[in-house]
Amino acid sequence: MNIIQQATYSDKDVEIQSRESAYQGFVQIEKISLRHRLFNQSKYTTVIQRELIRRKEAAGVLIYNDKQRKFALIEQFRVGAIDDQVSPWQLEIIAGVLDGNESPESCIRRESIEESGCELTQLELLFSFYPSAGACDEIFHLYVAQAELPSEGGVFGMPDEGENIKLHIIQYADLNLLFQSNRLCNAPIIMALQWLQQHVNQLENV
Repeated sequence: MNIIQQATYSDKDVEIQSRESAYQGFVQIEKISLRHRLFNQSKYTTVIQRELIRRKEAAGVLIYNDKQRKFALIEQFRVGAIDDQVSPWQLEIIAGVLDGNESPESCIRRESIEESGCELTQLELLFSFYPSAGACDEIFHLYVAQAELPSEGGVFGMPDEGENIKLHIIQYADLNLLFQSNRLCNAPIIMALQWLQQHVNQLENV
């Protein structure tokens, strides 16, 4: 089978020597000692040490409307961007972490109400991916959904969870300006808007 369809090795080619909890908080951190197999060899690496950031699965959605020719994005403070030279307030798609055994679809519908007031029915999965597999085990499920959008944005979120979220309603005509700006700084929004740009192009070519 082609390498594109099947990975060279599996989890059975990793030997975990030890793993211990280093921190428990908003995120969890583990210290792991391991060896893994080398490409084109039967040998393994020497024992290496890694810190693993443990995070719950997350899901996000780009809400759009072809009749209105508009889509929704949100803006909020992010501690990971605290040293960003433009702004720690990041432009994003609506998203959140899964609660317990919650499905990604249920999470998205809940977050959409909390962050935009929009009710979602039909959801389309684009990708499930690791945003930063070099250090974090978080999996992100990226969806798109059509819904009736409000005529203008507003301020949303759950204040008791420290949320203060600004909703932006943006016209399809402004997509190119967004791509030319310095405001697209995270993978989900870039992937979602690239999908939307292709979708809009298809509409215009019908």
